[in-house]
Amino acid sequence: MTFEKYNELVDLLNKANYEYHVLDNATTLTDQQYDNYLKEIYEAESYHPEWKRDDSPTTKIGGVILDKFEKVTHNIPMMSLADVFNEDEIIHFDKVIKDEKINPQYVCELKIDGLSVSLKYEKGVLVSAATRGDGFIGENITNNVKTIKQVPLKLSKDIDIEVRGEIYMSKNTLKKLNEEREKNNEPLLKNCRNAAAGSIRQLDSSVAAKRNLEVWIYHLPNPEDYGIKTHHQALEFMKELGFRVNPNNKLVNNIDEVLKYIDDKGKIRPELPYDIDGVVIKLDNLKDHEKMGNTIRYPKWAVAYKFPAEEVLTVLTDIIFTVGRTGQITPNAVLEPVLVMGSTISRATLHNEDYVIAKDLKIGDTVSIRKAGDVIPEVVEAKIEKRKGNEKPFVMISECPICGTKLIKKEGQVDYYCPNINCPARSIEKFIHFSSKEAMDIDGLGDEIVEDFYNLGIIKNYPDFFKLFKHKELIMSQEGYGLKKINNILDAAENSKHNSLERLLFGLGIEGIGIKTAKIIAEKYHDIRSIYDASVEDLSSIKDIGPILANNIYNYFQKDKNRNTIEELIELGVNVEYKGKNKKFSDKVSGKKIVITGTLSIASRPFIKELLESYGAVMVESVSKKTDLVLVGTDPGSKYDKAKELGIKVLNDDEVTSLINELKEEN
Repeated sequence: MTFEKYNELVDLLNKANYEYHVLDNATTLTDQQYDNYLKEIYEAESYHPEWKRDDSPTTKIGGVILDKFEKVTHNIPMMSLADVFNEDEIIHFDKVIKDEKINPQYVCELKIDGLSVSLKYEKGVLVSAATRGDGFIGENITNNVKTIKQVPLKLSKDIDIEVRGEIYMSKNTLKKLNEEREKNNEPLLKNCRNAAAGSIRQLDSSVAAKRNLEVWIYHLPNPEDYGIKTHHQALEFMKELGFRVNPNNKLVNNIDEVLKYIDDKGKIRPELPYDIDGVVIKLDNLKDHEKMGNTIRYPKWAVAYKFPAEEVLTVLTDIIFTVGRTGQITPNAVLEPVLVMGSTISRATLHNEDYVIAKDLKIGDTVSIRKAGDVIPEVVEAKIEKRKGNEKPFVMISECPICGTKLIKKEGQVDYYCPNINCPARSIEKFIHFSSKEAMDIDGLGDEIVEDFYNLGIIKNYPDFFKLFKHKELIMSQEGYGLKKINNILDAAENSKHNSLERLLFGLGIEGIGIKTAKIIAEKYHDIRSIYDASVEDLSSIKDIGPILANNIYNYFQKDKNRNTIEELIELGVNVEYKGKNKKFSDKVSGKKIVITGTLSIASRPFIKELLESYGAVMVESVSKKTDLVLVGTDPGSKYDKAKELGIKVLNDDEVTSLINELKEEN
C-alpha cells in the first residue's frame, strides 16, 4: 500500500465513523467493507509505524496499557451544578434570575447519568482527555477516550479548544455485556453509570474499547474566545466542529416552557436508549452568566433538576449507631437487602435523633427506600398502615457504642457526640479520612485495611502512615496481605508525600474544613508553618472563611500536640507547601476587590479570575463603592457605567494585558 492510499482509507473510515456515530446516519460502506479497510490500515501501520496518524481509526481499538493514571490539573475548574428537586425550587431559580433584572431564555438539556470528561485539542487534534476528579485535579484517561467512537480525533477546523461532556454506557450495551459475563460466570455489572465509570478507568485501553462507551458533548468553558454570545450558539459551534451534541437540547423562552420540557422528557425517560437522572437548565445569554456569577462550587446561572428517585419497600430490621471522626453519633438503618436502581441496599443513614423521630420510624416497620440524587440510600417513610403491633420504638442511646463514654449534645445542635478524644472509633474514622482520595489519596488503603492496621497497633497517628515499611513483615503475616499488595500500599504512601498542601490540610480533619476551603487557605499561606501564627482576625479576612471556622483553624494550630505531629510529618518528607500556580502575591492586586466586564483579548474570563485570585486579588461580581478596580473588555455591560459613576479606577483591554504580563514577570 502507498502512503497516499493509506491516507485515503483513513479519511474514508473517519468519514464513515462520523456519519454513523455522530450524525446517526447510514454510511455508504457495508460492515464487511469497513472491516476490510480497517484491516488494511492496521497492516499498513504495522509495516510503516511512521505513517500512523493521530486520528487513525485503529486508535479506536485500543491496546495501550498503563501502570496507573496520571493526575491532570484543569486550567478552568470543572464545576458541578446545584441540584433542585421540585417545581417550587425551579420557580425560585427563575425568580432569583429575574431579580437581577434579567429577562431569561434558557437552554434545557437531558442530564445524562454518566461521568464527566474534559477533551483538549491543539490545532484540531485531540491531545488529552481527563476526568472531573475534584473539579481542580482529574485523571488522564486519554488512551481510553480515544477508543470511544463518537470522540473525534481530529476536528473540522484546526483550532485549539477544550470541550466538556458526559461519557456513558447505553442500556443495550450493558445488557449485552451482562449476557456475556453471565456465560463466563463473571459478576454482573450493576448499572450503566457504574459500568461506564469502571470501563473508562481500565488500565488496558483495549478493554475499554470493547465496552462500547459513548459520549455527548455539552459545554464550552471559554465561548467568548470564539466570539460566541450564547450557550445555544456554543452547542451549534461544537456540533459544526464534529462533536456529538444531544438532539434533545432545546432553547426555551420562559420557565413555563422549562417545566413542560421536564414533564415531556420525564414521560419518555424509560424509552431513551441511555439513562438520564434529570434535566439541566442553563441561562442562554453569556452576559447573563457573568451577571449571575458563581459560588465556590456552583455556577448561579444553571441548575440540575433531579427526577424523583425510584422507591421500593423493605423492612427496617434494626437501628444501629456509628461514631464519626469528630465523635458525632449517627443512627443507621439496617434493612432487609433490596435492589434499588441497580444496587443492593442493606444500610442507610438516619442522620440524627430528630430525623428518626420526625419520620416516626420503628424497628420492624415496612419502609420505602430510594436513592437520594440517584446515589445515596435514603429511608423515605414508614408505611404505618402495614404495622402489625409488634414493632419496637426507637430509643436514642446515652453512651458511646464503642468506648461507653456518656454522650453530650452541644448547645443549639441536634447531634450527640462522644467527647472521648481517644475513642477507638473516632481514631479509626480520623485515619480513614486522612488516607481518603480527596485527602492524602493513599491508594489501596481502604476502610477495612486502615482498621486492620489500627487494630494491629501500627497506625496510632498520622506520621505512622509513612512508617508502614517498618512493619512489613507483621503486615504480611496477616491473612490477605501478600507482597504485591503491601508494596503497592507502601508505594502509594510514599507518592502521597508529594501532594500539594491543601490535601494535607483537608486530611488533618480540622472541624469545618472541606477540600475547597483547604485550597483557599493553602493559596493564602503557601506553607503550613505560615498558618502557625495566623490570628483569628487574619483568618476571618479570607474569602469564604467566617469567624467560627477561623476559630477552629486558630485553635488547631495553637495546640503543641498538633504542631508536633506536623513537624514529624515534615521530617518524614511530607510536602507542606502549596503547589498551585503563581504562589507569590503581588502588591498590584493583593487584597483588592476587582470586577471584570466585557470580553478581554488576553484570555478567557474564568482564567483571568483564577490568575488574579492566585496573586491575592478578591474577585467580585458587582461594582460598589468598595470595588478597587474594574477590568473592561469589548462589549462591557452596566458595570462599566457604574464604575465611571462612582469614580472607580478602570483598566481597558490593553492595560489589562500589560497588568497580567507584569504579574507573570514578577513571579
